[in-house]
Order: sequence, then C-alpha cells, then structure tokens
Amino acid sequence: MLLQNKNAIIYGAGGSLGGAVAKALAAAGAKVFLTGRTVGALRIVADDIIALGGLAEVAQVDAFNANAVKQHIDTVLQIAGTLDISFNAVGIDVKQGVPLVDLSADDFVNPVTATLQTRFLTATAAGRVMMDQGSGVILSLTATPGGIGYPYTGGFAAACCAVESFSCNLASEVGLHGVRVVNIRSGGSPDSRVFADAIEDRPEVMATVLKQMKADTMLKKLPLMADIANTAVFLASDLAGNITGVTIDVTGGTAAALNYRSNPEVRQVARPKFDKD
Repeated sequence: MLLQNKNAIIYGAGGSLGGAVAKALAAAGAKVFLTGRTVGALRIVADDIIALGGLAEVAQVDAFNANAVKQHIDTVLQIAGTLDISFNAVGIDVKQGVPLVDLSADDFVNPVTATLQTRFLTATAAGRVMMDQGSGVILSLTATPGGIGYPYTGGFAAACCAVESFSCNLASEVGLHGVRVVNIRSGGSPDSRVFADAIEDRPEVMATVLKQMKADTMLKKLPLMADIANTAVFLASDLAGNITGVTIDVTGGTAAALNYRSNPEVRQVARPKFDKD
C-alpha cells in the first residue's frame, strides 16, 4: 500500500486513462477524488474502485474554471485534510493528420492554449495547497511528440512540449517547499478508449498505424494503460521521493530514437566472424 493515507484528485477521471490511473492509485491505498464533466462516467469508475475495497468520491468539476477547481480543492481539504496527489488527464480536441503548412492558425494554437489552461489551473491550485503543507506530488501526462519530431501531429506536439516545460519550471519553484512535479510521457496505449474507437471505425488503417507505432519503439511494443498507471503510482509514492522536475518516458524508447530499422536479421549479417581454432 504505497499510497496509504494519501488523498488524490484526478481530473478527467471518467476517461479511460484517467480512470485507469485513478484505480491504480486507489489500489495502492489512496483515497481518490474523481472529477470530470460527466458524472455518470465518474460513478462507473468509483463503483469499480469501491467494489475492490477502495475509497472514491465523485464531483462534477470544470477543470478550465479557476473558481471551480479551487472550490473543489477546498471541499477535499474539508473532507480529507490534505491534498497529496494531483493528476490532470483532461482530454483536448486536436486536429491531426494534416501537414503544418496546411493547418489553420486556430487549429494549431487552440489545443496548446486549452491544454495549458487546464494544466496550469489545476497544478498551480494544488501547488499552493501543497506548499503550505510542505509536501505533495503534481503529475501530468504528455505523449511521444513531446520528446521527438513527429510529423502530422498538429498542435498536439506543441502542447506536449509546453506541458513538459511548464512541469519542469513549476518543479523548480515549488521544490524548496517539499513539493514534487513530474510529467509522464506515454507512447499511446492501444487499449485506451481513443485507440479502441479508432480501431472499431477504421480497423485496416489502424492495423497499419499500430504496426508502425510498435516498430518505432525500442521494445517493439506500446505501453498499455496499466503501464502508465503503475508509473503514476510509483512517482506519487515515497519510493520516488527524489524524482522531480523531469519527464519520465514510458514510450518504449520511441522518444529516444526511432528504431523501426532495427531487426534481428541485421545482427546475423553484421556480427563479427571469428576463425576457428
């Protein structure tokens, strides 16, 4: 129970990845406060957590509204006494698959603005509380384009880079108060709802896309939602007590290098040959 007696707020907890992280935090002992726009989706996640003996509460919160975020945090403090973990998984609409030279300024800039708005509001609100406490962990999530050039990702790539920069800078300001800030970079989880919906709508296209994405990784496999959730549990725990101000890459190595040209046959051809005794 790495997170026993910890209290966590998850924004966007009704989504597949937000819900997976919420369930993992609860399984590790944290009391989770699930927020989002759709109460029904949040209650499904809460019911799953409670059925397994976890602690969960649900609230409809507009994570783009500073007053709504603050009021909810105040409620959490009244109920639980502390805010130990904050994680924002709020989804943003973004136009991808279009070359940047053909993308409108609004389609490029709006995802960056919206992503930063909600991440800034929730992280700084949590940061103020955690600084007074002298402890806490603020987590965020980006994807592969935050660490490597990735064509046709539109404003999503810029948003990822901006969140990673914000996370690092916030960590540098709140660290002396005992607060840690860490970003998780995902490679895209094929078992998430976004991928599942795309596979259902365009199975042949997505088969090719997923094959290429796997080939781009060093491990030749994509991280599942459980991989991201388990990383969040570790980073929120005392086991990661000296990790802050960085992005933890969970892309299977994609952001370090595109290894799609690596294959077992090359080793057989290139390995040195030695004379027999």
